[in-house]
Parts: sequence; C-alpha cells; structure tokens
Amino acid sequence: MKTKLVVFDLAGTTVRDTNTVGGALQAALAEFGVAASIAEVNAVMGIPKPVAIAHLLAAHGTTGDVEAIHARFQSLMIEIYRTDPGIDEIEGATQVMDQIKTAGLKIAVDTGFDRAITDVVIGRMPWRDLIDDSIASNEVAQGRPAPDMLLALAERQGVTPAEIAKVGDTPSDIQQGRAAGAGFVVGVLYGTHTRDQLAAHEPDAMIEHLSELPGLML
Repeated sequence: MKTKLVVFDLAGTTVRDTNTVGGALQAALAEFGVAASIAEVNAVMGIPKPVAIAHLLAAHGTTGDVEAIHARFQSLMIEIYRTDPGIDEIEGATQVMDQIKTAGLKIAVDTGFDRAITDVVIGRMPWRDLIDDSIASNEVAQGRPAPDMLLALAERQGVTPAEIAKVGDTPSDIQQGRAAGAGFVVGVLYGTHTRDQLAAHEPDAMIEHLSELPGLML
C-alpha cells in the first residue's frame, strides 16, 4: 500500500543527539543516588522516560521516586534544548522532509519525550514548519513500543496504519511500527543502536543516512 504519512522519531533520528538524552537521564538518576551506566541508559532509549526510569531503578534494586527523577530529567532536557548552541537537526533532515512534502505525503513526529520537551525541541528545528502533526508519549495511554502514538496519528491524519512509514533509531521505534501494522518500518543507523541491535527487530530497511529515505519511498 502506498505510504501517505511518514512518522519520524526526534532525538537520534531527525534531531542530532550526541548522547544528550542519555547523559541527562544518567545525570538525573545520579542526583538521586542511582549510578546507571550510559549503556544501561541507551538500552531504554525510545520508550517513555518515566517507564525508562522505573526500569533502571528496578535494575539497580531500588524503588526511587520516579516522578521526581523524571521532573529533574525534564528540567535538564528543557534547559539543554533551549540553550545549547549545538542542538540542531540531523544533517539533511529539512531537505528530506521537503522532498517528502513535495511528493504529496504528510509528515509527523513522535517521541519518548513528553509534550513539554517535545515543543522545545521542535521549536529549535529548521524543519518545524514542514510537519503536519506531532505526538508525545504522555498524550497516549502507552508510549513506545506500544502502537498508541502511531494509531492516534493515523486517525488524526485520516490514513490507515498500513499507509504509515515509521522511521527511528531504536528497537522501540521498530517494535512500535510493527505493533501498529505500519506499512514500512525503517531503522536509522546513526542513532543510539547498532545495525545488529536494530536488525534483531526486523525493520523493512535500514539506512546509514536520512538522505537515503526518499529513494526507498518515492
């Protein structure tokens, strides 16, 4: 079935992330006495951050205050995304989105962030006026890898799940696409996970650079 809506992840897929997210989550946990490694943090990237925090607390055998840790993570991320001069799009993201729009497709973004962080991130991006919709993990019953965000976007944009192409850099992005019945699921290899880590979840395609995407779809 022809793709009508392309749904991109944010950090690591359309937004340059030099472990900004993982570093902020690691720092927030450390302030509450939890010494999570960056490898542990990266393993839970893509899922809603309160869920990720709960997983990490359990892995360290503690029952910390998820809400307080998440609030601290949120404040760190908002400050970074508002002020860090290094925050920018993934190289070529605007051009890729422009090609997709010119071809008559719609564009949306979804994320493991909540709405407060999502709006700050999108506001910094040069492609912000090219997207038709956005959805955050706190706006649905379940974030990734559950299909809720994609299903909500499909309903709002008047497409079927099979007419969605889902693009992301984490296993949870791929699992989300599969769970929703997306017609085309693409893993990007410049984010937080390796080819082998993404291949284990059977995406339809994997790309080294976002510029490869239009050639696969249009």
